[in-house]
Amino acid sequence: MDLSSVIVTTGVSVGFFRLVNAGANTLPAPESACRNKWKWSNICASFVHSLITAVWAVTCFFVHPQMAEDLIETHSVFSHALVCVSIGYFIHDLLDMVLNQKLSLCWELLFHHTVVITCFGFSVLTCRYVGFAVVALLVEINSVFLHLRQILRMASMAVGTLYRVNSIVNLGTYVVFRINTLAWMTRWLVLNRDNVPLLAYTLGSVGLAIMTVMNIVLFYRLLRTDFLKGSTRETKMEKEM
Repeated sequence: MDLSSVIVTTGVSVGFFRLVNAGANTLPAPESACRNKWKWSNICASFVHSLITAVWAVTCFFVHPQMAEDLIETHSVFSHALVCVSIGYFIHDLLDMVLNQKLSLCWELLFHHTVVITCFGFSVLTCRYVGFAVVALLVEINSVFLHLRQILRMASMAVGTLYRVNSIVNLGTYVVFRINTLAWMTRWLVLNRDNVPLLAYTLGSVGLAIMTVMNIVLFYRLLRTDFLKGSTRETKMEKEM
């Protein structure tokens, strides 16, 4: 994809998720969610992104398995477009939070999104490390259940079998597709240090370090809220990272 295609694809993605957000805002919502209608529509858009991206990322490696053997140079237009679409989503979400949320409540996510946009932007503009970016997007498999958890909580359905099963699957996929993926990416970056230019290595290292810390904190919050019986304090609803 050339620069114009990257800009168009990213712009269409921003517009698409804006429409999803607006659609969720106009459709009927649970009464409990109406107390924070912006948060409800924002999470719904995030859920749609996670669902699309999770399927797309897995499909990328299925239709182009050579990418798994060379995460630096090898990629397809299909995988390159996926990274562009995700950049579009993160731009949309960042702007949505800046316009509708207090900075004190979302600074962590704004920081996260800025790091992701920077790293993914470097990848799509240089047409390198696209495979590495797609590996990073495998975390969206967990995000599907993470966002579903938030939707259930906002709909006052944080009890019962559905929420319990989702909590278990959420924690399991969190370990497999989020923590393990970040650990594997860190190991890959270290092993390929000689093949990665200093700028790309620095961006990747800083990004992974930040993601690792944020994900450990979120894992603890999830564990405390959903599984530690001794905890009676309600934690704030965390948005997927």
